[in-house]
Formats: sequence, structure tokens, C-alpha cells
Amino acid sequence: MTDPSSPRTQLPPVAPEVVAEAVEQLSARLRKKLDAAVADCPPGTALPGGGGVTFAFGEDTVVTLRPGPSGAVTTAPQAECSCLLAPRCLHRAAVLGAAPLAEPEPAAADADAEPGAADDGSAATDADSAAAGAAEAGPGGSVAEPPAAASAPDPAPAGPTPAQVRAAGALWEAAAGALAAGVTAGGAVVQAELLRAAHTARLAGLNRAEAAALRVVRGLRAARDRSPGQRLSDLTASFRELLAGAALVAAGSAGPGAAAAGGARRAYGDGGSLRVHGLCREPVLTASGYGGVVTHLLGPDGTAYSVSDVRPGGLARARGAGTASVALGGGVLDHAGLARGGLRIVGATVSADGRLGAGRGVRATPLPGADWAAEPAAALFARPVGEVVAGLLAGANGPDGPAEDGEPSPPLLGCTVEVVGAAGEHVVVRVADGGPLLRLRPAHPHPELPHTENLRRIAAHPGLVLRVLGRPDLDRAATLRPLAVGPVPGAAHTLRLPEEWLGRADLGYDRLQGANFPGGAPGPVPAAPADVTDPLADAPLWRVRRLLECGVAGGRRAVAEAARGEGAAAFAVPLRRAGLGGAADLAVALAAEADRRPRDAFGRLTDPSADAYARAWLASAVHLAAAERSLVAASWS
Repeated sequence: MTDPSSPRTQLPPVAPEVVAEAVEQLSARLRKKLDAAVADCPPGTALPGGGGVTFAFGEDTVVTLRPGPSGAVTTAPQAECSCLLAPRCLHRAAVLGAAPLAEPEPAAADADAEPGAADDGSAATDADSAAAGAAEAGPGGSVAEPPAAASAPDPAPAGPTPAQVRAAGALWEAAAGALAAGVTAGGAVVQAELLRAAHTARLAGLNRAEAAALRVVRGLRAARDRSPGQRLSDLTASFRELLAGAALVAAGSAGPGAAAAGGARRAYGDGGSLRVHGLCREPVLTASGYGGVVTHLLGPDGTAYSVSDVRPGGLARARGAGTASVALGGGVLDHAGLARGGLRIVGATVSADGRLGAGRGVRATPLPGADWAAEPAAALFARPVGEVVAGLLAGANGPDGPAEDGEPSPPLLGCTVEVVGAAGEHVVVRVADGGPLLRLRPAHPHPELPHTENLRRIAAHPGLVLRVLGRPDLDRAATLRPLAVGPVPGAAHTLRLPEEWLGRADLGYDRLQGANFPGGAPGPVPAAPADVTDPLADAPLWRVRRLLECGVAGGRRAVAEAARGEGAAAFAVPLRRAGLGGAADLAVALAAEADRRPRDAFGRLTDPSADAYARAWLASAVHLAAAERSLVAASWS
């Protein structure tokens, strides 16, 4: 487990291409020693005046990192070693390999992007749905020619460019090798190959693919370091997104080049004059040390907007930003006031995902807030929840929320619910008018944030009727992560909030007290089953999930070992009994491919490529994701 005082926490971030180049320069003999050298990297010593950090390897060898103005090491000359083998030495590569990865610098073409609005360009949400065919064909598979487009001025490109196809093919090959190695063998050399391919993808304009590769490398590092916040399921999803996106582009079936490539930064365009009303504010706390707040807004036509203030600072920054001034057009509101008020904005700059920019020409004037019972907020609570979630799971894109380390989040969902009670770590509620049972889970479980305590107080009042505004958890059955709650107009047993809260409580900042709940006996408590069922947990799909995660953790060999003997029947038979024959067939095919290692008469592998294994793993992973989405959608109906 990584110690907070370990050398990695003292190192400045390093550009991925610098790490890849340092490892590539090593000899085969030194590469075998690299993982041990990274683990034994000595603590750093800061140079006077903030000129860099030095690392002493013995008495005569010193590695010096001199970050640039951005605080990151972005070029090879900024990393020096005093030994005779430098720069092709183990000491320099070990220090660079132990350093955290820097975010890619914005390309020159992104000059119109709003300052401070960096975006890692996460993988497209519809990549999985189309990747199964690409996985069957492989990166080199042939695809039918697209029909000729109708004549139109300035037609969009029909697909990825040849350079993008080549870059995606190289990224697929590196990702397949990393998947076959798994966490146990996915050391610095494997990671460097991924970083090199990721940099090539960026040069070709595949920024989303690069971001997916960096997420995989960070996940491999966290898993090998046994970091507290690391989850094998997250790394499995990262591998699936990386392989799916690379397969689509490499096969030439990714659609228009701009959609396949994504953007390196969040670009802002002219939004004209806007009127926006506050909905709620949400604390942001990421594993990479960033903290802040995002205030969610709504336009008169129902368009979602947001104002973000996220910077390095962790928990203290997340807690304090809730009452910080809004840096938008010279407005006098803080985030607490904006969440319950509104703005008239002249010369607005807006990104494609609804983020409002703070350009020099923006002017903002405060407006009175709008109650949730009035338009435009009322429309959020009028649409059936099952319809909303079905659209999200089908690939409907909404504005990005404050995602951890760049992952996009689903848009907000509103509903009126009645509290059933506590069930384990969550609160069970029933949607009004005969709706489904939902589980309310904290939007952020950090004990210093009031999410969990507020939900605990709500669970102690069965029969309580309230309005909930939150974000659906698309990875869990019928689960909503509430950001704010409010009373239901005209209901007797509902919340009683102070007037200055304007009918809503932000669960990440406001703390509910006993006076905010009604006294006396509640109304009729809604009936709930003795054991709230979870179709996702009850389905035998967990067997496929465990096999895929076993491959991510232990590599190809672990999948083969898990399925040998009666192992294949142990997970295939229950799947077929449950009517999941497709999942069973794909899992059996994955196990067979993992165990297929043909050798010649001298014991040498005749097919060392991991391409077929990666295709089989991706096909099973994409099918699993689609099956789980179907079960999640059914749980909301």
C-alpha cells in the first residue's frame, strides 16, 4: 500500500511521452530491473528556490527533475542523471516511472478553449454498443464501404484518417498486451508501451483514446500500489473503454473523425444572452487531489448549465468552495446564493456540455431564484423516472457533471418519493404514484461531507414525502445519488426548511436537523418487500464479471487457470439455466482462447500475439455491459 510520504507523492508530474521515451531507451537487461528500481525509488529533496527535486542513488548518482512553468516535467532535458549511462540509465527511468502522470498539454488548435477548463476527453458513451462487431473483426478486419454522402457544402469526413487508423491499431496492440499481462505483470515496461501508443494517438488527434489509455495506466499503477481508493471494477471498465474505442477507430467504423477523436480541451462558444436559475450545488472531491464545487443551473427552455470551480486542494477546497464567490462576469453571488438564485448573462460563453465560461466579455446580473415547483425546474420532476433512465442507458448524452478524474456523469433526475426506511447502507424510497422502489446512496461517501448523515436522518422518518434531485447510478439497479432535497407543496408530512433555503437543501453542504422534519405521527408508510430485490445482484452475470476481473488482475494465465477442469462448466451452466446463453458462450470462448497457447517442437510459442485474446475478452465485456444495462433499466420501471 502506498505510504503518503512515499517518493511518488513528492515527485512532480511527468508527461506520458517523457516516461515512455526513458523506458524505451533502456537495454533489455535494465528493463528487467525497472520495476524493482521504481519500487525502491529514494525520497526526493527539493532544491532551494523551487528549482526542482533531486533523488540520490548512492553516493555518486543523483537524478534531478526540473519542472517547467506548468509544474510538470514535459521534456526529456528536464530530467537529468549524473551517471555515465545517462540518459539511457536505470536511475532516470525509475524516477520518471515513479512520478505521477501529467495531464496532456492543450494542443495549439484549441486556442478558443476557455482557460482552466481542461477536459480529458473521456471515451464516447456509445463506443461499447458498436464495439462488439469491431472486436469480432479485429483492428485489421475489413468493413463495408460507407454509402456516398449526398452532395453538401463542406461535408464531414466519413471516418477516421489513415493516420488515426494506424495510431488506433498501435494502441490496440499495446492495450491487448497490457490486458494479457494483467496487474501482476503490468509493470513499468508494459505501462510505457501504453504511454507511447497513447502519445501517438494524441498526435493523430485521438484525444479520447489517449485519455482512455492514461486511465488504464493510472489504474494499473494504483492496483500495483494497492492504493486505498483503487477498485478492480473501475480498471476493468477502463480496459473495456480503451479496447472498444481503439477497435472502432482501427477498424475504420468509428463514424465521423471529429466524433471519434474528441477534443483535448473543453471548447467554449458564443452563448449570447442567457437567463439561468439555480438548482443545487454539488461538492467535488477527486482521487487525484482536486476539490471544489459545481453549481447546477437550468435555462427557461430546460437546457442544463453549470458553473464549476474545481482546483487542487482536496477536502478543504471542496468544503470551502460551497460559499466561495462565483467567478462569472463580475457577479456578486457566491455558489450558495447562485444555487438558490439566478443570473442574467450577457455575452455568455458555453461549452458543448453546458459549462459556463468566465471570459473577459461576460457580464452577469443576479436574478431572483425559482422554486422547484415552478418552471423550468418543475419539468425535471414531471417526467417518469423509468423513461429518463432508459434514455440515458440507451446512450442519450447529457451535460457532464463533476466527474472524478474526468469521467462523465449522467444528468440530473428529479422525482417525488416517500421514505420506506433504511436498508443497510442506503435509504429505500418509493416513487410517488405507484413508481418503483429506489435506493438512495450518498453522492459522496466521505465522512467529512454531510451526504451520509443527511440520508441517515431522512431514513429515520418513514412516510416522509419529499422531492429528490440527484444523479442516477447507471451501474446499480434502481439507485439514485441525491444532491438536494426539498418539501412537497401541500403535503402534511414533508420537510420544513428555513425560508432562506428557498425550498431546497443541498445534501453536500446543508445539514438537516431535527427541526427540519415534521413532528407527530406520519401518514401511511408505503409497503415494501421484506427483502428489496436487486435484479443485477441476483443474476448469475456476476460469474462473467468475476472472470473478466480475474483476467485484469492476473492476466491471460489467470483466466485459463480459472476455467480449466470443471471451472468452465461452473460458470457456464448457471448462465444457461438463467437464459443467458450468449453470455455463457462468450465466456467459454474467452476461457478457451486464454488457454490456447500453441507451441512448436522446441516449446516456443507459435502465436505470441494477444490480439485474439483481447478480442474475446472485449466481446464478453461488451455483452456483459449491455446485459447489465438492460437489468438496470428494468429495475427503474
